[in-house]
Amino acid sequence: MARINNVDVDKVKEFGEQIKGDPSKAKRTQVIEGEWLLRDGGSQFQSTVNFEGGQATFEVDNPTFMGGGGSLPGPMHYCFSGLASCYIGTFATMASMLGIKLEKLAVRVEADINFSRVFGISDQPIMEEVRVILKVVSNSPEEKIREAEKLALERCPVVFTLRNPIKLVPSLEIHEES
Repeated sequence: MARINNVDVDKVKEFGEQIKGDPSKAKRTQVIEGEWLLRDGGSQFQSTVNFEGGQATFEVDNPTFMGGGGSLPGPMHYCFSGLASCYIGTFATMASMLGIKLEKLAVRVEADINFSRVFGISDQPIMEEVRVILKVVSNSPEEKIREAEKLALERCPVVFTLRNPIKLVPSLEIHEES
């Protein structure tokens, strides 16, 4: 099978077999470390992300109404980009595993955001829904494409995180200036 839709199906199957034999291999710890930049101008937040093939730096600048310069993506851009890339990637993987050949695959994520809670003006939800529109071009039967969608919705880590309460464990460390 090798690669279908830019997905290495053999590697996906191989990993599936590994975790069937040893379920502990399915678990990973994801760590992102960042710092709020106190200098004026440029990005306000910077994080370093280590991944299998190296390291990347993500920079954030809040929109101007949140005190930033609006010169870079804000936190919600990264949040929605994570959802978009995870969901479309999971769909592409599920489609590939089902033998569906895709001609084109695109995604759109949108939400209406109410910032009044952020400013302490109301207790209304910040978001009431997030809309994810997947655009699929394929000659495969519709029922197979819908099966891939069902599997992607069940298995996408970011979709799971949005649909299910996840325990958030915040902590605060206060250090004196040295």
